[in-house]
Amino acid sequence: MQAQNAIFRALADPSRRAIFERLTEGELGVKELTACFSISQPAVSQHLAALGEADLVAARREGRRTFYRAAPEGLRPLVDWVTQYRAFWTERVDALQALLEEMEQ
Repeated sequence: MQAQNAIFRALADPSRRAIFERLTEGELGVKELTACFSISQPAVSQHLAALGEADLVAARREGRRTFYRAAPEGLRPLVDWVTQYRAFWTERVDALQALLEEMEQ
């Protein structure tokens, strides 16, 4: 449950979602990310830290620079949570459909 909460908190911010989505296209440094968005370098770094705490980004150091990439495997707890509720709602919709068909007869 904590992993799900961390993911929801991290992705609740539109800037973080945009950064995560941009990183799914490939690895970038903070400087390149800052150029992509109209937010400051410290803000980009804070967003990356929040995404990292939720295990949604991975970092790689090369000399003095750090490069970030999306870590989609970090979404697994969220996918599992959605899957659980998909099964729940599928059963409920099927039951509703059966009831409606029975009422039509």
